[in-house]
Amino acid sequence: MSTYQTHAFPLSRIATIDVCETGRKKHHVAAMIELDVTESRKKVRQSRTMHEKISFTAWLVKAISLTIEKHQMAAAFLKGKRSAMIFEDINISMVVEKEVNGQKVPIPMIIEKSQQTTAASITRQINNAKTSPLTEQDMVLQKNTGRMERIYYHLPGFLRRGIWKFMLKRPRLVYGKMGNVAITSIGMMGNVKGWFIPLSVHPLCFGISTIQKKPVVVNDQIVIREMLSMTILLDHDVIDGSNMARFINELSKNIENGTGL
Repeated sequence: MSTYQTHAFPLSRIATIDVCETGRKKHHVAAMIELDVTESRKKVRQSRTMHEKISFTAWLVKAISLTIEKHQMAAAFLKGKRSAMIFEDINISMVVEKEVNGQKVPIPMIIEKSQQTTAASITRQINNAKTSPLTEQDMVLQKNTGRMERIYYHLPGFLRRGIWKFMLKRPRLVYGKMGNVAITSIGMMGNVKGWFIPLSVHPLCFGISTIQKKPVVVNDQIVIREMLSMTILLDHDVIDGSNMARFINELSKNIENGTGL
């Protein structure tokens, strides 16, 4: 008989499973796009100074936020069956990897009012989230957990997923907990040559993959450019296909032109 090891998951894995199961039932349309970020990356590097650091990921959050600000329906929540709830501010949920009890654990953080926040400030928020101390008791969603949230981990699956269903029918509640946009950049943690399609309970979600150097045609010439693979999930319950296309078109231009730098 072969030997084996049993690896115990951190409690936060339970919430991840529930989010994936709930997200599977969302009517998301997945758009898989490729963006030329050669010039944008140059502008990010040029924007860095001795006193102000800007990461590419933080600037990407800023560019996405500025685009959503002009296409607010893309991040709207379905309210009932006949209306959508649009929040004025864009609160973006991201995941940072932290060590808890010797294990690497993905922990959500919220960047509030990201459309008003500078790329440098977003960089600082992400770095602080990565380095601040954390214990197993601290987080389920974004806020420090209370007694009820700790009880959540010990509920049976159908009750936990019932809680998510209850929350998603109340946009103000879920917006306060996890914002209206999700960005996951797990593709940047390794050399992923392609796209990945995330699962999300947010109305709008971005899956950021790896930047690869590829030959592309520019002005009828084949040149090597830095290309970013990105997947965008849009909730078809609140936004139609034509508006999705307009949003993606403007987002592509903003990212490729370095908007917000």
